[in-house]
Amino acid sequence: MLDFRIYTFIAVCQYMNFTRAAESLSITQPTVSQHIRWLEKEYGTPLFRYEGKKMFLTEAGQQILSVATTMVHDEEFLRKTVRAAGGRRQLRLGATLTIGETLVADRVEAYLKDHPEDRIMVEVANTRRLTELLDQGNIDFALVEGYFEKKEYDYAVYSRERYICVCGPGTARRLAAAQAKKEKGSGVPEVRDLLGENLLVREEGSGTREILEKNLKEKNYGLEDFANLIQISNISAIKSLAEADCGITFLYERAVQAELASGSLVEVWLQDFDIWHEFCFIWRKGSVFQEEYRKFFPMAGEKGEQKEWNR
Repeated sequence: MLDFRIYTFIAVCQYMNFTRAAESLSITQPTVSQHIRWLEKEYGTPLFRYEGKKMFLTEAGQQILSVATTMVHDEEFLRKTVRAAGGRRQLRLGATLTIGETLVADRVEAYLKDHPEDRIMVEVANTRRLTELLDQGNIDFALVEGYFEKKEYDYAVYSRERYICVCGPGTARRLAAAQAKKEKGSGVPEVRDLLGENLLVREEGSGTREILEKNLKEKNYGLEDFANLIQISNISAIKSLAEADCGITFLYERAVQAELASGSLVEVWLQDFDIWHEFCFIWRKGSVFQEEYRKFFPMAGEKGEQKEWNR
C-alpha cells in the first residue's frame, strides 16, 4: 500500500492549491501542508515553487508526480487483480476514434478467445482525452493515433498507417477538370489547389486533426486557409458528407478502405502530401504491469520499433 501522503501530493498537483486539495480529500489545510513538508524532507528537495501567488511543480516535483501517478495506477490494477483471483479480471482499454472503428473489435475478439473470463471496458475518445484518463488511472492502456508526450509514457508501435485526402466522386471530377485547365504543372494537384474547398475535420484534440494541422503548418498553411471549416466529431458523419460532395477530408486510408473500394469516396492524390503516421500502444511509464498490458497487443513492437507484420 502506498504512503497516504502520496495521495495528498497528487491532489495538490491536480489543483495547485492547498485549500482545494484539502477539500477534495476531506482533510484540513494544515494537514495537507504537513504531508507536503514530510515528503519534501523525505526526498530532500522542494516539490513546489512560487511565482507571485501562483504555484508550480519543481523539476523534482514533476519527476515524483510522474512516478507517483504510475504507482497509484499500479496499486489499483493490483487490487483489482488480487480481488479477481480465481474469477474475472477487468482490463480498461482506451482507443482513439479511427482505431475504435477499425481495429479494436478484432483485438477484443482475439483476446477474449484466450481469456474468456476477463471483462473488457473500451473507452473511445480523442488522444488528448485518453492521456488524461490514463493519468487519472481510469484506463490501463490505450491505442492512439495522435501525438502524446513520449517522456511521460512507455509505448510500442502498433502499426504505421497512410494518411490521405479523400472526397466524393463529384468533387473529384471537378478538381480534375480544374487541374486539367492549368497551362503548366504535372496534372497532379498540390495542397494549395484545395484551399478553395470546404474542409471536413474532427474536433480539437483528435489525432486525425493534429496530424493535418502539423503537416499544413510545415507548408505555411492552416485550417483557416480553406474556404470553410466544418467540424464534426464523428468519422461516419464526415465520410457521409464527403460522399455527398460537401467537402474534402483527410483520414487514414484504413478508415476509408470500404468506401474507396466501392467508389463512394475517391482519393485525391497530392504531389506534396505523402504522410504516414504511427498508431501507438501506450501505458504509464515504468508500470510493473506492462507485460500484462502487452497480452492485449502481443505483436506490438518495442519502443520506437515497427514489427514487419505491420508494414
